[in-house]
Amino acid sequence: MCEKCHENPFDRVRPSRRNLLLVAASLLSVTAAGAEEAKEQTKAPPKPQNVLSPDAALERLLKGNSRYVDGLSLRHDFKHEREALAGGQNPFAAILSCADSRIAPEYAFDSGRGDLFVCRVAGNFATDEVIASLEYAVAVLGAPLILVLGHESCGAVDAAIKSLKDDKPLPGHMPSLVAGVGGAVKAVLQQGGDTLGKATRQNVIDNVGKLSAATPILGAAVEQRKLRVVGGVYGLKDGRVEMLT
Repeated sequence: MCEKCHENPFDRVRPSRRNLLLVAASLLSVTAAGAEEAKEQTKAPPKPQNVLSPDAALERLLKGNSRYVDGLSLRHDFKHEREALAGGQNPFAAILSCADSRIAPEYAFDSGRGDLFVCRVAGNFATDEVIASLEYAVAVLGAPLILVLGHESCGAVDAAIKSLKDDKPLPGHMPSLVAGVGGAVKAVLQQGGDTLGKATRQNVIDNVGKLSAATPILGAAVEQRKLRVVGGVYGLKDGRVEMLT
């Protein structure tokens, strides 16, 4: 009988000590990687106080605005916040504001670094780029609130009113601003009275609706009650934000 006939067939598949050690090392590596990933996912956010419900986030914004109006703004520790925010951010609200130099959401809501995720464009209307930015704020950073913030005497809205009334295009790239707020202007143009004020408010309302229904991210977050989208108008004289229903 040949020598192979005397071999134990199980010897051919029996793992060697070296192979067992390699398998064990691989399992340990996978386990360690999984533990590290879980640790990253569960580590405390940079600013734990910013983890809020949509309603609580709005309440915090309005309280900050009240302090700002009364001239009682808090003293913010920007120096020590830098280290906490160097590795990430978790703003408690996102704001779509006009680019007007008189409007500064961080001041108007008495907020610190890492509190607000702000997008600014003249006329405070939602372009594709703005929507993408706000999607990032909600889906990645976990912001529970979006505020569309218009303001009194908005130059972009006023320019759109004059351009549409006179049927005279603005120079350069500014016709894109007219296109952005034009729907709101046209909706109130024949109503008379304070056309600028009405168009400003309508523009805020229109963009609240647009963001609330934006698919696939923002609209779904609103339906799941993880996100609230609201609108307001900033008063230039007193700094008070009037919320629009």
